[in-house]
Amino acid sequence: METTAAVGLFSLAPLMIGIPLATAFLLLLLGRVSDAWGHWLATLAPIVSFTIGLLLFLQMLGEPRAVEVKVYEWLATGSWSVDIGLLIDQLSILFVLLITGVGSLIHIYSIGYMAHDERRRRFFAYLNLFIAAMLTLVLANNYLVLFIGWEGVGLASFLLISFWAHKDSAAAAGNKAFIVNRVGDLGLASAMFTMFALIGSVNFADVNAAAPQMGGWATLIGFLLLLAACGKSAQVPLQSWLLDAMEGPTPVSALIHAATMVTAGVYLVIRSNAIYAQSPEATMAVAVIGTITLLAGAWIGSSKDDIKKVLAGSTMSQIGYMMLAAGLGPIGAAFAIFHLITHGFFKANMFLGAGSVMHGMNDDVNMRHFGALAGPMRITFLTFAMGYLAIIGFPFTAGFYSKDHIIEAAFHQNTVLGVLALIGAGITGFYMTRLMMMTFAGRKRWQPGVHPHESPLVMTIPLIILAVLSLVAGLFMNGWIQEWLAVPTGHEVHNTGLLHITPIGWLTMAVVAVGVAIGWYMFKDDIAETEPQTRNVFALVGRNDLYGDAFNEHAIIRPTKGLAAGLAWFDRTTLDGIPEGAAVVAGGLGNYLRKGQNGYSRSYGLILVAGVILLAAVVALGQLG
Repeated sequence: METTAAVGLFSLAPLMIGIPLATAFLLLLLGRVSDAWGHWLATLAPIVSFTIGLLLFLQMLGEPRAVEVKVYEWLATGSWSVDIGLLIDQLSILFVLLITGVGSLIHIYSIGYMAHDERRRRFFAYLNLFIAAMLTLVLANNYLVLFIGWEGVGLASFLLISFWAHKDSAAAAGNKAFIVNRVGDLGLASAMFTMFALIGSVNFADVNAAAPQMGGWATLIGFLLLLAACGKSAQVPLQSWLLDAMEGPTPVSALIHAATMVTAGVYLVIRSNAIYAQSPEATMAVAVIGTITLLAGAWIGSSKDDIKKVLAGSTMSQIGYMMLAAGLGPIGAAFAIFHLITHGFFKANMFLGAGSVMHGMNDDVNMRHFGALAGPMRITFLTFAMGYLAIIGFPFTAGFYSKDHIIEAAFHQNTVLGVLALIGAGITGFYMTRLMMMTFAGRKRWQPGVHPHESPLVMTIPLIILAVLSLVAGLFMNGWIQEWLAVPTGHEVHNTGLLHITPIGWLTMAVVAVGVAIGWYMFKDDIAETEPQTRNVFALVGRNDLYGDAFNEHAIIRPTKGLAAGLAWFDRTTLDGIPEGAAVVAGGLGNYLRKGQNGYSRSYGLILVAGVILLAAVVALGQLG
């Protein structure tokens, strides 16, 4: 499909970024003047952006095409120029609707959740900054503009994760997320440098056209982009920041770490499909990393008692499924985006549901202190249950269509990957059932003084909308989304139909049912209110986040500190030592020679006589020679 210039409604595309960005700066500049109404203005911004995106989507339904919107010329030197431009195509418009649609619901939810926070206006400003940065990332028409959005997302996530910086844990979590993501950013920057050195451009169209001639360079660029994706999408080995990021307010977890930011790496890989098509090695690496991560996240989710960290491990796992699909080649790209969108619905639903539970439990996150909440928190329970059904892949819910397609595709491409993805689905059924039983079933294990209650409508209405989407989104998108994404993903995907279930599909449902049954059986009875001491190695490793922090400490942080200390010593003793030593020698010589300058005329006369005698001796010796 050829790219056309912006016309009509498409010329409004920059406003989708500009409105939330301007709102964020306005609220930060006005300060406390806008405390009373700033959250309302901030909530209106993504709603307006969503409206524009919906209008563009509806127009594209009638005439699918890719449209470039040139904002302005950024750099021009010689024959090389870089434009700030936007690309609206079938892939980017879906991300726009997800970011602004789910983002608007999270803004509405936050009005109630952050009602008593004295810095609420600043929180909403940061949310708008994040929305603007994420939209820049997915709407960019070249890697350089994408990188601007990429870094903006990193900044906004740091501000939001560490929003309650009066807590040391929140401040440390923000720093950790920022630093780990810098490793991935190095991969993206290096990939751009390589592209420019090869073809003199970082525009998507130019890179895609030149990809078949890249040869072995495509593999290098593919691995560098994968490194970037691992950082943003919390994939092994750069996953350690995600669980700590739960220190931020719960709406942050829903927006950044469920529906949007962690999907940026998947978007990057799919957008770069022309490069990966030239490198089977890089493509297989994407699939392997995704498979490892989906199992690692499921392992962690099965071991945690903190409800938000269970969902964080689940996010790791589900993003792993998306990366696995992105690495399956022609058959998987559309399924990756399909699952990305449905995951945005049901995981935002469950994160916000977790926030509703915390709201009614005095901000307690320990599931061992919950139990029997289905009664006093009926709406939260029912909406959370719909997200639960979607994520385990209950027939005809959103996850049934998106995740199960990935498992089937994995079996068709590589049996080992398919079996591992199937195992991950069974573990998902287990740990999500464990969460449901510990939170909403069983006996009351509430702490003294806690009186659970339902959240206000401003919080439950977004839950209801997301719960409905968790149930029906798959029905409406299955088949259609494969055809819709055929051009931007470069792949032809066949429609399997709403009721078409293959033998692998039946096997997947059976494995999930076993996981659900085990979770129900293990947690249907009384649950200890404190974490039991266990010799179960799997539980111990999972509770310690697979010792990811310990690995980073011993394999990266300490060696890096040692290298820095060695370089500092070399700098002091050698690089600084040479000029400092020369200065000491010159100073000592000067001090010695200065002793001859004592101010006495007899001393100067004696030196003059000695000099004349020495000169005469030299002349005489010369005559003799």
